[in-house]
Amino acid sequence: MTFDTISRRRLLQGTAALGLGAALPIGGARAAATTIGFIYVGSRDDYGYNQAHAAGAAALKKMAGIKVVEEEKVPETDAVEKTMESMINLDGATLLFPTSFGYYNPHVLKMAAKYPKLRFEHCGGLWTDKDPKNAGSYFGYIDEAQHVAGVIAGHMTKSGKLGFVAAKPIPQVLRNINAWTLGAKLANPKVTTQVIFTGDWSMPVKEAEATNSLIDQGVDVITCHVDGPKTVVENAARRGAMVTGYHVNQAVLAPKAYLTGAEWNWEVLYPRFVKMFTAGETIPNFYRGGLKEEIVKVSPYGAAVPEAARKQADGVKAKLTAGSYVIFKGPVTDNKGGIAIASGVSRGQTDPELEKMNYLVEGVVGATS
Repeated sequence: MTFDTISRRRLLQGTAALGLGAALPIGGARAAATTIGFIYVGSRDDYGYNQAHAAGAAALKKMAGIKVVEEEKVPETDAVEKTMESMINLDGATLLFPTSFGYYNPHVLKMAAKYPKLRFEHCGGLWTDKDPKNAGSYFGYIDEAQHVAGVIAGHMTKSGKLGFVAAKPIPQVLRNINAWTLGAKLANPKVTTQVIFTGDWSMPVKEAEATNSLIDQGVDVITCHVDGPKTVVENAARRGAMVTGYHVNQAVLAPKAYLTGAEWNWEVLYPRFVKMFTAGETIPNFYRGGLKEEIVKVSPYGAAVPEAARKQADGVKAKLTAGSYVIFKGPVTDNKGGIAIASGVSRGQTDPELEKMNYLVEGVVGATS
């Protein structure tokens, strides 16, 4: 957190009673540029979730007429409301991207209702028609990239035991676990995936403990869904396990152990949204996309990945990009022996049922509660 950030917060708090919004209008000297605010729950250089969004913000800084203000390490509490207030009233932000999952309800919704003329875009939330029309949610089908990475993991495991370090058993996380496992099963139908939930998005100590525990149980390929995969990647590599990454390319952290990964491509989406906004067009309230829309991508394969694995993974990726492939297609059995998706049922990426996922597929060792 910078001195400038602290100063802005204190100024906002100290002058609230004087009507800061009126004292520092959005127009005037700022009219020449569109100011956009980005808020991160963690560090912008976490080799993970926040860094991926920061890369998207960096792409906007290259656009003419755009000013970007950022604040990192903002908790999923009313602190994010204060940060949004600051960006609006002190910086003149008219479009805000509060990026963390827990920001949406109630914080983003509250601010959107308070400032109906501004635009609030949230990553991962589930906007409904009951929410303010000046709010929106966007996300990517990163389970597509995870599915491809799973194919590589299935090829590379020697023990047949895969590991997944995850934060919380919410639908988006469960989709990644299940898609990765189903991809691995394409290469090796007998693989299992041991899942350990840490309980929160950024818990480096627990993430290290989980990684070591998985390796102690014979796991030799690990991935994760936490905000900062750095801990998992480095610990796995140190122990001689292989990894597939998440959020951004972590190959630099473990050049020999890194096989591939599922990456966000916010550098494409954010300029797309901003061009719509500055042109006076309405950004869709509910926006999703995957490999086809270039919102997600697959990390380059590591040197250790053989040609057979690359060929199968590339084939799956091509079909996903073309829209001719469905990951969640029945029959799919959950890991309790129940029917998760019935035979003949195909749940494409736009199927709202996938946004409600509450199960782990057969072959995953773990529980959602």
